[in-house]
Amino acid sequence: MSRIGKKPVAVPDGVTASVDGQTVKAKGPKGELQFTVAEEVSVAMEDGAVAVEPRNETKVARSKWGMSRTMIANIMEGVKDGFERKLEINGVGYRAAMRGKDLQLSLGFSHEVIYEAPEGVTITVPKPTEITISGIDKQVVGETAAKIREYRPPEPYKGKGVKYAEERIVRKEGKKK
Repeated sequence: MSRIGKKPVAVPDGVTASVDGQTVKAKGPKGELQFTVAEEVSVAMEDGAVAVEPRNETKVARSKWGMSRTMIANIMEGVKDGFERKLEINGVGYRAAMRGKDLQLSLGFSHEVIYEAPEGVTITVPKPTEITISGIDKQVVGETAAKIREYRPPEPYKGKGVKYAEERIVRKEGKKK
């Protein structure tokens, strides 16, 4: 049994949620999101909360049960508060800047890397070595942060590159003479 799936998703204050068949819609101060639940899982509104149940006891239904509940919880949190990921840039001459709505990165290549922000994501650069990505959809925010990090992932010898703010780089010792 899914311990996560058993708990109903409470609808926070300031958020209106509705269930229409397999689609859960949430509207809040930050915006509006919807999630379509898989056919193996049933979803219903009960006492101001969204309850998720598997339709049968197959392995596929049980695996989608907890995931569906988590996705619904994420859209509730997203429309109320939003999500944010922070990236840090380490390295001599490595920096970021905003050019209009696009992110311009200097990462030691012979050219500047220009990253166009997807719809629904806001990128800010408070310092030349910090990037903040925010939005209401957790998946899009995380995917955007991962794509930016992918241009120059941190290397283990000097720690140069783009890393998540909470990430810890495991350092390696260099060659010995």
